[in-house]
Amino acid sequence: MIRTISCTVNSKPVSWQIDVRMSLSEVLRTNGFTSVKEGCGVGECGACAVLLDGIAVDSCLYLAIWADGCNIRTSEGESKGGTLSEVQQAYLDNGSVQCGFCTPGLVMSSTEFVEKHRGEKVTRDQIRKEHAGHICRCTGYESIIRAVEQCMKPYEKGK
Repeated sequence: MIRTISCTVNSKPVSWQIDVRMSLSEVLRTNGFTSVKEGCGVGECGACAVLLDGIAVDSCLYLAIWADGCNIRTSEGESKGGTLSEVQQAYLDNGSVQCGFCTPGLVMSSTEFVEKHRGEKVTRDQIRKEHAGHICRCTGYESIIRAVEQCMKPYEKGK
């Protein structure tokens, strides 16, 4: 069955005709948002993570029809005017990019974390727990944790 959905992707309104059985990752990739990677297809690796109304979701498990009326952010939309987002820059600064396959999904989860915990002093344990749904074979996660810590420093209370 074909339905039309309308949503906002990276601040731009879109309207797509989709098969109601399609996942959000399929629809996004079909429409040129190739930062959304499908690694496992079962919600285990996190490579397909996008922000849906500000919350990181595995888009391989999320039916596109459910995104009707939602605000979606992908890694492509995080840089503005050729300038990397704060999280993207921190990943670059800390060598968190490696092969790059999982990076877009991790960037989106890190973006959610930074936006959600802005103004709080966070622990490395919190950062680890909120990134637990990602599999990265290249970085060893330490550089990712350092990147998130770099983003959080200016926002800690009392600074």
